Amino acid sequence: MLKIISICAMILAFALPVYAIDGTQLLKEVDRNLNPESYESYRKLINIEPNGSKKEYTLFTVKKGLDKMVLLFIAPASEKGRSTLRLGDNMWFYIPNVGKPIRITSLQSVVGGVFNNADILQLDYAAEYNVEKVEEKGKDYLLHLKAKTKTVAYDRIKLWADKEKKLPVKIECLTEAGMLIKTLYFKQVKDFGEGIVRPAVIETDSPLYKGYKSLMIMARIKAKEYKDEIFTLSFMSHIDSIR
Repeated sequence: MLKIISICAMILAFALPVYAIDGTQLLKEVDRNLNPESYESYRKLINIEPNGSKKEYTLFTVKKGLDKMVLLFIAPASEKGRSTLRLGDNMWFYIPNVGKPIRITSLQSVVGGVFNNADILQLDYAAEYNVEKVEEKGKDYLLHLKAKTKTVAYDRIKLWADKEKKLPVKIECLTEAGMLIKTLYFKQVKDFGEGIVRPAVIETDSPLYKGYKSLMIMARIKAKEYKDEIFTLSFMSHIDSIR
C-alpha cells in the first residue's frame, strides 16, 4: 500500500505544472521600480581618482518613454549649459560656445571617470536587453541579459535584483567573451515620494581603471511628461527653460 501511495505521489508531482520565472516581466518590473517610464530628476555625479581628488557635476535629466532622454549640466560653472540628447541608440553633445550638437557614442564619456554615456543616459534595461536566464540566489534574482543589438554598450549583463523590492542590487557589465568591464552597486534605498522607492546611490568601479571610482547620487526624481519637441537637436540649447 505504501509503495502504491509513493508511486501515486510521484505521478502527481510530475503532473503538477512548474511555473518558471518570467524573466522579461521581472526585468520590466525592475525598470519601473528603478525609474518611472517618463520622469525628471536631479542628480550629482562624482568622479574620484586614485589620489583621492574629486570632480563633481550636477545634472538635470528628463526621460520620456523607452528611447528619449535629455541631460543638462547645472554645475560646475565651467560645464553649465552643456547638454546631451539620446534618441534610441543615437547620442549628441551640445556645448554653448560651439553652437552645434556633436555626435557621441555610448562608450565615450562626457564627464570622464568610470561612467560612460550609456550609464549616464541609461534607458530601460528591457528596451536594450533580452533575458536569457533567471536564477535564484538567496534573497536575490540573478538575471542574465543579452544585448538586443550590437550598438548597446555592453554585450552581456548580470543583474542581481532584490526578490522583495524588485530593485537592482548589483550589475556586472561584460563583453561578448565574458570579460568584466565594470560593476555597478546600487545602495541606500530611499523614498522619493509619489510611490518611488529606489536606490539613491549608484557606485561603479572597473578593473580597466584601477583605483578610480564614480558615484551617481539621486537628489530628486518624479514622474513627469514632456512634449516630444524637447527631445530634438534644435532644443538642446534651451533645456534650462523647462526646469
